Amino acid sequence: MVDYRNYTVWKKAHGLVLDIYKTTRNFPAEEKFNLISQLNRAALSIPTNIVEGCGRETQKEFLRFLYIASGSAFELEYLILVSTDLKFIDKASSEKLTSDIMEVKKMLYSLIKKVKSNLNSAKN
Repeated sequence: MVDYRNYTVWKKAHGLVLDIYKTTRNFPAEEKFNLISQLNRAALSIPTNIVEGCGRETQKEFLRFLYIASGSAFELEYLILVSTDLKFIDKASSEKLTSDIMEVKKMLYSLIKKVKSNLNSAKN
């Protein structure tokens, strides 16, 4: 079991959650159960899955949760795009959030590669 707070990707994803929540506060009220909920859940899913994976007993299980976190990052990226196209997020905020999401995606990819490499080394 690993302390999730030791992972830089978790720290970055946690900050992203806070930024998404701040951003969705400005959305129209009628989006409360639509885009607001979807954005918040997708953002929360990233660090939550990292945390859950850290609590698992095997690296293989951890890897599965990292893949789920990665999928949520891709989902979040699209939700930012559609929110921008609908004029719920201004261009500057959208670019900052998208950049942060891209960084999280790259960090997850690197961690996934590392865990897979460790798993393959353990098999040999």
